[in-house]
Amino acid sequence: MNNTDAGTAESQFPGGAFVTPPKHVNFKAKKLFGEIPGKIRDGAVAIVDLNGGGPEGMHSHPHNHLFIVTSGEARVEYEDETVIIHENEAFVVEGSRPHAVWNNLDGRTVMIGITLTRE
Repeated sequence: MNNTDAGTAESQFPGGAFVTPPKHVNFKAKKLFGEIPGKIRDGAVAIVDLNGGGPEGMHSHPHNHLFIVTSGEARVEYEDETVIIHENEAFVVEGSRPHAVWNNLDGRTVMIGITLTRE
């Protein structure tokens, strides 16, 4: 992924299988559901192993993500800020700000990612 929209959910999650998105490491995601018109673009579950996340280098896009950490701990890196999402917490990542999301623990982190439509 680069500094543009990452593409459609179908290209990222062909056939609903776990895949590793471009420029991500130790990161697998699987599409859970598709569009809810006017509200949500799609939803996925991600398994992020030790030193995993991505993309390598920051990216931005016009939509926001709601991340819900179900186990472990995630780290959202913006250019000038770092936000930690603990287990059983949620956080909206501002897609317009350059960012990357990484596992923040020595173990595995599992999270739900919901791509929100533009408001």
